[in-house]
Amino acid sequence: MEVIITIAEDLLLAVKRGEETSKLALQLAELNLDRLTLALQNDTLKKAFWINIYNAYFQILRKERNIGKPQIYKSKLFTIVGQQLSLDDVEHGILRRYRYKYSLGFFANFLAPNLIKTLAVEKIDYRIHFALNCGAKSCPPIACYTVNHLETQLDMATQSFLEGESQFDEVNKIVYTTTLFKWFLKDFGGIQGIKTIFYTQLNRDIADYTIKYNTYSWEEALDNYTT
Repeated sequence: MEVIITIAEDLLLAVKRGEETSKLALQLAELNLDRLTLALQNDTLKKAFWINIYNAYFQILRKERNIGKPQIYKSKLFTIVGQQLSLDDVEHGILRRYRYKYSLGFFANFLAPNLIKTLAVEKIDYRIHFALNCGAKSCPPIACYTVNHLETQLDMATQSFLEGESQFDEVNKIVYTTTLFKWFLKDFGGIQGIKTIFYTQLNRDIADYTIKYNTYSWEEALDNYTT
């Protein structure tokens, strides 16, 4: 496997272990764009690489540089292929194929920089929302995603998160669940798509249920890694 793929894994693992990250960060900064695009030639490779980059750099920026909100998301604070990027660039630009952040996923930003368009996934995978960690209590835990096990890992992350975040009122036919569904509604295929996800991921038939969203806890919870 191309060494580039493992740099993101190594960076995340170094952050988790409290090890020095500057050499790995320098490798990412000095990468050649053509080499990176060749290495990340399909969505599986792109998702594994960029999920790890997001989760690693959130921890680095928050813990080592004490960057707070909203700058930690929108400011271009780290370098890859010689270009300054932000966490929003990674999440909404690359992994969500340049969606406008506050459009519920319905509108693309066709004025996104060419670099973002070049690096972006071909198809949005709703499961990334259960893999990205922004340091809040209601965020999914952090795992190190690998190319060979990505599908299983993303399915497990989705199932585990939804099981922990969803409560079912069988009498009144209401499901209370994560507000991530509301914020990124189009990514999940709308209300019908959400109901399908509950069936495919949790084997729960909520076709005739009303969906209500839990309050998202922004209480800080860093270093929330899976075991």
